[in-house]
Amino acid sequence: MNTADLLSNYKPTSPEEIGYQALMLDFLRLHDNAYSRSCHLGHFTASAWILNKTQDHVLMMHHVKLNKWLQLGGHCDENPNCIAVAMTEAQEESGLAEVQLLSSNIFDIDIHLIPARKNEQTHYHYDIRFLLQADSNAAISKNHESHALAWVPLGAVHQKTTERSITRMVEKTVALNGYHQNQTIAAHLSK
Repeated sequence: MNTADLLSNYKPTSPEEIGYQALMLDFLRLHDNAYSRSCHLGHFTASAWILNKTQDHVLMMHHVKLNKWLQLGGHCDENPNCIAVAMTEAQEESGLAEVQLLSSNIFDIDIHLIPARKNEQTHYHYDIRFLLQADSNAAISKNHESHALAWVPLGAVHQKTTERSITRMVEKTVALNGYHQNQTIAAHLSK
């Protein structure tokens, strides 16, 4: 499914996501290079919200350039397949040999401003996030993009960050876990 279809089929759960959805669809329509860093106003990125098998911890990275605890993810770099980008970024940034996509539906969307740096002007990331799962006992290893990686209990994510885009994903995860006691997040999302 292409990004426009994924976004059109997505059901936002918050007022900010309703706005993001409309802005992302417009951005795609207006910019032929929306997946490329050559689009200096902004570009699409894809992220992985990686849960452990019991779905009570999330894998987070302390980002080198932004100096913040975030989900794993990165630039699409002209690849319009956001799911593939999220999966690749999850493995490259964590060193995990195996990650499992829990749903091909979007889990969360966010638009955020990236500050200017030496060779880059201020721009926006149009981030599409997917829900993944991995074994928290498997070896993880940070790469040059992170200071650290950690499996963080959902109830302790607020100690790492209070960024709304992250706390919103925690809220969604908790809500999905409690939706049906005998139903996994994956089963709920596939509906």
